[in-house]
Amino acid sequence: MPDTASTRDRILVAYEDLLIEAGERGATLDAVAARAGVSKGGLLYHFGSKDALSAGLVERLQHLTGLDVRKMRAAPAGPVDYLIRTSIDSGSALDRSLVATSRLAQADDPRASEALAAIRGEWLAVITESIGDPAVARAIMLVSDGLYFNSAMLGMGTPDPADVSAEAIDGLLTVLARLTPPSAHD
Repeated sequence: MPDTASTRDRILVAYEDLLIEAGERGATLDAVAARAGVSKGGLLYHFGSKDALSAGLVERLQHLTGLDVRKMRAAPAGPVDYLIRTSIDSGSALDRSLVATSRLAQADDPRASEALAAIRGEWLAVITESIGDPAVARAIMLVSDGLYFNSAMLGMGTPDPADVSAEAIDGLLTVLARLTPPSAHD
């Protein structure tokens, strides 16, 4: 019996790769099957259509985000520290799913757009819960968005080390701590 989970994952990873590299139009079923090393029939066995493949990608992103939110809540240095330190594209499965789903959203896939908005809302809720000030939480999210955009979305390769070094992130967290209520530092 074939290893269904790994084949399904291979197909989703191939779809992510093609979305990242070539956009939605370049991520044809034939191209995804070839990249995943399966026949088109094998791809269609797991995902009956391109729409089902996109739904599978969104589902994968939601799962990875759920794991990330749990890590964020449990982070020893707190959710703000976790969010900022993980707002640099590291090429993780979550990063790749985010970028690939963003490509679908850019191609007017409403499910992808809704998922991205909901995910951002989850992160914002954790930050708001942590610091108790919705306006400051929103500012922290915008800083996170900027860091991520700079490192992942500009397509400029490696971000400027001055922006993402441990010292730069520590300095940024120091500035953000000035914005948060003292009770958020306890």
